[in-house]
Amino acid sequence: MSKIPYPLDKIKAIVFDVDGVLSPESIPVGDDGIPRRMANLKDGYSMVQALNHGLKIAIITGAVAPGVRERMEKIGVTDFFAGKMDKLPVLKEWMEKNGLQPDEVAYAGDDVPDIAPMRYVGLPVTPADGSRDTKFIAKYITDATGGHGVAREIIEEIMRAQGIWPGDAQAFG
Repeated sequence: MSKIPYPLDKIKAIVFDVDGVLSPESIPVGDDGIPRRMANLKDGYSMVQALNHGLKIAIITGAVAPGVRERMEKIGVTDFFAGKMDKLPVLKEWMEKNGLQPDEVAYAGDDVPDIAPMRYVGLPVTPADGSRDTKFIAKYITDATGGHGVAREIIEEIMRAQGIWPGDAQAFG
């Protein structure tokens, strides 16, 4: 039984914010003044597994960060929307394009710009260190903090509930 209080068999898509969700909220800044995002390998692995099993994944971020789009493309995430401060219209358009209903979508966000999309979807999720506002509306608060396995936790729970999380024989196949 899942620890997420939502019928996970309904979920067909997961949308992630980057800063504070896929990357820690504290990130190194290069000599050029540009923040460098970190990536969690288990998050990436679980995204690959989700995509391979037919779940849709999108990234909607307010930031325009070097390397993030390229990382997502390498793991197969092609629905990447950067520099989007008003995320709800982007989410709605992406859902319509993919024939998704709100109750079929999980959205993981950690701060004020994520509140509107979190309220719109069936399964709003925030990391353990998400803002007070996102914790108030989240149906699930991950054990993981931002950048430390949030995507893995959500994806694995959904895929296990749907009976599609890979066993050891299918782990890399």
